[in-house]
Amino acid sequence: MAVETLTTPRTNLPNVYTDVAAREIDFVSRFGNNWDALREVLGISRPIKKEAGTKLVSYTASVTLESGSVNPGAVIPYSKATVVESAHADLTLQKYAKAVPVEDVDKYGVQVAIEKTDEAFLNELQGVVLDDFYDFLKDDTYALTGTEATWQKAVAIAIGKVRDKFKKMKKNASNIVVFVNTLDVYKYLGSADISIQSLFGLDYVQNFMGATTMILTSEIDEDTVIAIPADNLVNYYVDPSTEFAKLGLVYTTDGVTNLIGFHAQGNYGTAVGETFALMGNKLWAEFADGIAIITVDANP
Repeated sequence: MAVETLTTPRTNLPNVYTDVAAREIDFVSRFGNNWDALREVLGISRPIKKEAGTKLVSYTASVTLESGSVNPGAVIPYSKATVVESAHADLTLQKYAKAVPVEDVDKYGVQVAIEKTDEAFLNELQGVVLDDFYDFLKDDTYALTGTEATWQKAVAIAIGKVRDKFKKMKKNASNIVVFVNTLDVYKYLGSADISIQSLFGLDYVQNFMGATTMILTSEIDEDTVIAIPADNLVNYYVDPSTEFAKLGLVYTTDGVTNLIGFHAQGNYGTAVGETFALMGNKLWAEFADGIAIITVDANP
């Protein structure tokens, strides 16, 4: 009886595995590089890896000053410092999968069916993180709020409020990031030429009106200005390469700050190429009351 031969010679299998590994590395490297660039723009210097069993905690702080006029030799009264700890919901792991059937590769080619859908997958995952961050920023539960008659004044007061807050806490607030609606910027500037840069789905201007970085986005309502010191921003994340390998789930990561895990495999039962992404990634503020939200109302 003739020996049945394999359709794909075994000598070709290492090349297949190499191609898949290179694709995984490229995906997580691009995500990591984009995210590192975004952190640099926002001035985030503290990525914090979440350990299993821990929860997100933020703080609000206040100081009630006693009089500084003290008689010679008298006891100096203590000003009262109060810190309130607020526990947030646990960082949620987010699991995503994408499938590309062999028919798509045959119809559109590898560049479109695989590479372009990987690119779109990457962009959508980045958007998930940003959307969550904007929702957090717009929550005015603890924010320093106010109303001003003009947009320019709102920007100035938002920056001033966070500087004042952090000065009272004896913390650095030299690097201020301001988030504004795109249309508000153009209404204010008119036809003036400004240098707008783009990264990670964000449009931003550096060193503008007292802000180190001004983010232009439609996610912020018109006539609203949000300011936060970069030192108050924290990148909290789950490392997909640590705990889950014991479950037999091995994800490729970028090996530096592992913000996302990615795995590609073929499903012969359905003739589909499957890709899986796992991430737990959150931008938030260490001090929840260190965010200013100022609205514009010409007739308050």
